[in-house]
Formats: sequence, structure tokens, C-alpha cells
Amino acid sequence: MNASRFDDWSDVVAFVCALPDVEMAPFYGTPCPKVNGKAFMSPGREAGSFHVMCPIEEKELLLETDPGIFWQTPHYEGWPGLLVRFAPADPGRVADVIRRAWWDRAKKAQRAAFGPRP
Repeated sequence: MNASRFDDWSDVVAFVCALPDVEMAPFYGTPCPKVNGKAFMSPGREAGSFHVMCPIEEKELLLETDPGIFWQTPHYEGWPGLLVRFAPADPGRVADVIRRAWWDRAKKAQRAAFGPRP
């Protein structure tokens, strides 16, 4: 799958909706991508960024290795999710983070059809 540039929320949604079984449904009152009724990303509360779910261990690694793309505010500290800046220098890495967030919420059969965790 060719990675988007992720210049804005509509680019992110277009990419995410191409993943299997994704639907847009309310999450805290805002339409967000969900798989199996589980949200895995949202527009975020900070301008210029979106939020994606991510295990704490991976989040710490991403924050440390690429703070130009991945970041957090105190609101997200201790939460298994992080902020991603729009128009990242490495859209392929962002695409993998998004795919992993989907995969982590997918059912066993969906994971098997998709393949190993990105």
C-alpha cells in the first residue's frame, strides 16, 4: 500500500478507510476511524496533529527516535497513544504506526487475512 503524505486529517482518513473493515463512527462525539467498534485514532486536540493509539513501549521509542513527527502533551502522558504531526518527513513510518494501531484492534481472523503485525 502506497503511503499518503498525511498533510491533513482528510489524507489520514482516506488512508485509514482503505484498511479492512474500517468505518467512521463517533468517538467522544467526533467521527473517527474504528475497526470492530474500537477507535484507534482521532483528529486530536492540538492543531497540526492527529492522535493514534500506540502501546506505551512503542510510544516511548517513537517519541525518543523521531520527536519531529511524534509528540505528546501532558494530556497524553501515560496514555497508550501519541500525537503525529501532519506532513511528516517519513510518511512510511507513520503509515506503519497507523497500520499497527488497526492491527492491535482487529479480530484474529482480520489479522490473519491482513498478515503479520506491521
